[in-house]
Amino acid sequence: MQWEVLPDEAARTQAAKAPLASAVDRYFGSIDAALNGLDIFLNDTSSPLHKHDLIARVVVGYLERLRSSFECWRHRLDYQASFKISRADSGFPAFQNVLELENDRRNADSRLSALPAPEQIRIDMADFILRRKAFPGDLQKQMAERLYLEAVKAGETFAPLIPPETIRVSTNPNSRRPYYFVHWGAYDGSANLPMVYTVAVEDSSEQMVRQLVARDGKLNEKVEIPLPVGGLLNPDLARRFDDFVEKNSAYSLSPATIANNMDKDFPTLHPKQLRRIVLGPFYSSGITENNSLVGSVLDKVHRPQNAWLLTWTIQDVYSKAEKPGRKGLWANEPPREEFLIETDDLEAARMGVSAYEKHALVPHEAYQALYAAGEAAKVFDGYKTHIISGDNVISDV
Repeated sequence: MQWEVLPDEAARTQAAKAPLASAVDRYFGSIDAALNGLDIFLNDTSSPLHKHDLIARVVVGYLERLRSSFECWRHRLDYQASFKISRADSGFPAFQNVLELENDRRNADSRLSALPAPEQIRIDMADFILRRKAFPGDLQKQMAERLYLEAVKAGETFAPLIPPETIRVSTNPNSRRPYYFVHWGAYDGSANLPMVYTVAVEDSSEQMVRQLVARDGKLNEKVEIPLPVGGLLNPDLARRFDDFVEKNSAYSLSPATIANNMDKDFPTLHPKQLRRIVLGPFYSSGITENNSLVGSVLDKVHRPQNAWLLTWTIQDVYSKAEKPGRKGLWANEPPREEFLIETDDLEAARMGVSAYEKHALVPHEAYQALYAAGEAAKVFDGYKTHIISGDNVISDV
């Protein structure tokens, strides 16, 4: 989907003639409400993710990046009249927008230096209005571009790939190995979906075991680890791990495939649990077309800011056992993980996971509309449903 929008002043004076401009406002308003609602849910101590506080904190960080991205995109529309979303699929912005945002971030300094200072633009705008008795559209675009570039430069946005970060280190007293908790993010270019990955991985590298594991099998307290650490904690594997993440974060790859690839590519890394959190699809009345049933009911919601539905899926794959390695004259094999795939659950088998959860977040008014239409049970079948009402969240309805 691509929108052609008018400058702000034109949109205000021609609101009745600018349905596309109002569509922009509806989309950004509903996605902002959805992300705010998700933030309330994640920070609710009774929410499922808050049972694992570390996971909740990780997701909140990526949510802030996503909100920053939408804020920048909205600024960009004030001077750049196009914005594309995956209207028929994910409901999120098309990957092209993510690439453009990252490119603008890298070039922000040079582009800002080529623009007049804000004070000079304001002086020129006032002079233009007084002399010509007209609105200074070109100068307003200059100011809008400056505000956009400053926002891009200042904030952390959701890039195509957000590099790994180690945020917790412990040890496994049984295996006497260091144990890392690592996360990274990716925006899939085909599915147009933002994703968050976490992995709990043991490291049997001799150097890391010697440095980090004390004689009692616990973490060596003499070693200072300034968490969070950019990349994998093991410096000898950090660059290779970054490369691995770049090549193995596509939505088309199942979590089991990613975990198995990691297990094979790194003989001394032993992934015990890999989790993928996929945000979306997102549904917005009058904007998205990814579910005709949901769309037809949301169209009946009285207040547009409540006519949305956000879903996400948590996918887990974990090791059920570790096959011991073999060292000998004729064979030398490292330990291998045996990952559980829940074949008794067809959906889990299709996803390539040990377990999964599907969640839906919806405003109270939209849920009432779905319930009144007799469609709530059908729409939310298989989902853990969370209803946002003001600053409160009601789960497991």
